[in-house]
Amino acid sequence: MNDPLLQRIEDYVRCRLSENQDGHDWDHTLRVRKNALRIAREEGADLGIVEIAALLHDIARPQESASRGGADHAALGAEEARRILPGLGLSDPQMILRISECIRHHRYRRRGNSAEPETIEEKVLFDADKLDSLGAIGIARAIHFAGHIGARVHNTKEEALAGESYSREDSAYREYLVKLRHVPERMLTATGRAMAASRQDFMKLFFNELDAECL
Repeated sequence: MNDPLLQRIEDYVRCRLSENQDGHDWDHTLRVRKNALRIAREEGADLGIVEIAALLHDIARPQESASRGGADHAALGAEEARRILPGLGLSDPQMILRISECIRHHRYRRRGNSAEPETIEEKVLFDADKLDSLGAIGIARAIHFAGHIGARVHNTKEEALAGESYSREDSAYREYLVKLRHVPERMLTATGRAMAASRQDFMKLFFNELDAECL
């Protein structure tokens, strides 16, 4: 991969995400890239496509955050990637399309006619992004987001499940109950599934202990 190209992409993404405060920031992007490259090597995916897609996968997150979840950052990000990559120095239209489709299919919650990831590169990015919502970093991100929107530190299972997104009951525990505990079963690669299993075990222990201390 052309290092100057990667540097330009990194600079673009860092600038786009510099003020995003919902946990989908530049640090998250770096962790997803690390996960993606590890999975890609194990699964035999195209490293160039995977790395660029990982760097760009959340470029439209600021729009989704501003809309409080109304906008679809995956669809918006895919279109933005197709628009900006030629100007950043990537001239191969087929590679741009494949990168764009990785971004379009990476989100956990399907919207509209959004399809499941199909190519190995799409599956790698999906798994790499989901891994960052699990384990210790997943707990930290969930608590960070709950604090960002003014949610409670902890609540009962009944209160959490009855709560709405972006409400006071939208705690880290709610995110775990509604989404995070189900993530491992959605992983699409053997490498991703193995990595997710140990992280999920840690999350289960953490929330069990949190319940014991608080309730």
